[in-house]
Amino acid sequence: MDHSVQRAAQTRARILKAATEVFAASGIAGATTREIARVAGVNEVTLFRHFQNKEQLLAAVVQQVTALQAEALANQDEWTGELQIDLSHYGWLYNNMLEEHEALVRMFIGEAKRHPEAALQVLRETVQPLREKLMAYLRNGIEQGKIRPDVDLLTAVDMFTGMLLSGMLRSNTIPLPRSYSRDRYIESCVDLFVRGISTLPVHTAYSSTTSTAQ
Repeated sequence: MDHSVQRAAQTRARILKAATEVFAASGIAGATTREIARVAGVNEVTLFRHFQNKEQLLAAVVQQVTALQAEALANQDEWTGELQIDLSHYGWLYNNMLEEHEALVRMFIGEAKRHPEAALQVLRETVQPLREKLMAYLRNGIEQGKIRPDVDLLTAVDMFTGMLLSGMLRSNTIPLPRSYSRDRYIESCVDLFVRGISTLPVHTAYSSTTSTAQ
């Protein structure tokens, strides 16, 4: 790789890392390009060479956060075709992403209502394609007769990811003793979801529950 290209890539990575920290700490309105540039160790002119404005930078941060999911969903030919296994794999990817970027996730939830336009733009450009790819996987399951044809896919995807998000937020906010582990919670979310959408008998669909936890 050309040295100048490599240096530009390293600078972009530093800016994204700094932006993730600043957005998480200050929110959408409170974060400034000046502060992001300062944390990244660059001047604002350099920042604007890579990102035209704060909104573009926010979208890039969210794209980076969801990159692992995007990669997994882009290679659906490599999936097993077994709902329990594939959705367990996706569930762990989603949970790991939430935990790794918990501060940013919490910021975005809090800011979305105060700044709906910025939040909606990011959702359109980054999160919506992920939802559509997961819906495509489920739609393929309907065509193969593995998923009930009456399932509302958009609602189903939001329910599944919502359960995982709720578990992460609750486990790290409410210090109450529980009789189940994080692993068990995620496996239960997957199991309940698959049971709700699958056309297969319970003993066939769920006899080989697996976890891809790292």
